[in-house]
Amino acid sequence: QVQLVESGGDLVQPGGSLRLSCAASGISFRFYDMGWYRQAPGKQRELVAGITTRGGTNYADSVKGRFTISRDNAKNTVYLQMDSLKPEDTAVYYCNRDGPSAYRFGWGQGTQVIVSS
Repeated sequence: QVQLVESGGDLVQPGGSLRLSCAASGISFRFYDMGWYRQAPGKQRELVAGITTRGGTNYADSVKGRFTISRDNAKNTVYLQMDSLKPEDTAVYYCNRDGPSAYRFGWGQGTQVIVSS
């Protein structure tokens, strides 16, 4: 059974940084493109960063230059380094497979990020 466990969310001031982690189990992690998604109150979940099996990355325009996605296949973990955080980054952050929604795994509980002074 696939399990995705996100952690690292917190309350942080604008301009601050956080590092999110997502530990995956029940899958051959290294064979999957992975992504970080977020869902703000009243909004749809959106992909903010993706990383391929070979380490290629892509980012939403709203986070480009501020967020960095990485992965450690030995630890079955994907990370999201978030710098220069803005109030509009406030959301619940999730990891999952990057690709068509029909191929995604079940969602984890997510980790809450609040950017506020």
